[in-house]
Amino acid sequence: MKTQDLFLKAIRQKISDSTSLIDKIAGVLEISYDASHRRISGKSKFSIDETIKLAGHFNISLDHLFSNKEKVIVEKTIEIENLKDMLQYFKSSAENIELLTKNKKTELYYSAKDIPLFYFMDGTILSKFKAFVWLNLLNSSQKKVAFENFVIDESFTEYMQKLKKIYETTIVNEVWNDTTINSSLQQILYFYEAGLLNLKNANALCIDLKRIINLIRTKCNESNDTFSIYYNELILLNNNMLIETDNKLTMFVPYTLLGYFITDNEESCKNVHQFFKQQIINSIPLGKSGIKEQNLFFNRAIRKIDYYIEKINSQVDLLF
Repeated sequence: MKTQDLFLKAIRQKISDSTSLIDKIAGVLEISYDASHRRISGKSKFSIDETIKLAGHFNISLDHLFSNKEKVIVEKTIEIENLKDMLQYFKSSAENIELLTKNKKTELYYSAKDIPLFYFMDGTILSKFKAFVWLNLLNSSQKKVAFENFVIDESFTEYMQKLKKIYETTIVNEVWNDTTINSSLQQILYFYEAGLLNLKNANALCIDLKRIINLIRTKCNESNDTFSIYYNELILLNNNMLIETDNKLTMFVPYTLLGYFITDNEESCKNVHQFFKQQIINSIPLGKSGIKEQNLFFNRAIRKIDYYIEKINSQVDLLF
C-alpha cells in the first residue's frame, strides 16, 4: 500500500462511517472540497505541513505508520539558551506529561542516573540551584553571575509545581544506584569552588539534598501503591523515562542535560519496557526489603553528602 493510502486508511479509522472523509480533511486543512478530493483520490499529494497537521489533529503516530525497524521518528524538547526558553521547556513538559498521565492506569519508569528532576520542583533553595546549574551548563554564553544574584520568574515555579503534582499522583517506579546523587553533589562543590556559590548556601544545598534522601526513605515505608524505588548495583543508569498507559508506551531518551527525544515507536518502547522490567527483577525493592537493606542504601547516601559538607568546609579552614 502506498504511503498516502496508508495514511488515509489511518484517518478513516479515526472518524465515524457517517462522516465524509473529504469534508473532514477539507475542514482540518482549510482547503476546498475539490482540493481535498484530489488528495484523497491520489491525484495530488499531501505536503509535509499538511501531513503533520492531519497527524496532530487525528492523533496518528507517523512513526508507527511509516518507520521501519532500523529507523525511529522522534520529537524533541526545545533547546534552552535562556530563562525564557527554560520556562517554555517546563511549560511544554508539564502539558505533555499531564496529557499522557490523565489515565488512572498510567505508570512511569525512571532510570535515575541523576536524581529525577521532579524532586527539585518544590520551591526550595535546591530548586533554584538546579535552574541556575541547568542554565549555566546549557548556555556557554550565559553571563556568569553568582547564585546569590540569580533570579527566576514566578511562573517558573508554577510549572515546576504542576510537574511535581503530576509525578506524585502517578504510579512511579524509580531505579537508583549509589551514583545517582553524585552529579548534584559535584555541582554544589564545583560552583562553590568557582566562587559562584557562597559557603552558607553550599551548606544549605547539601542539607536540602539530605531532606530529599530522607523524604524518599519515608516514602519507602509508607503504605501506598503509587511509589516504588529499586536499588540496582549491576548497570549504569541513563535518565531514560518511559510512560505506560492502557493503550500505548511513550519513551523519553536524554540527549543533553535537559533535552529529550520523545517517541511512541511501538517496537522500541516495548523493548525499553522489557528492559525496565529486567532491571527491576535484578534490583532490590527498597520499599519491600528489610530495614537493613534500606539503611545500607540511604545511610551510604547520607554519608556521601556529609563527606562533601566536610570537604567544602575544610577549604575554609585552610584559609585560616
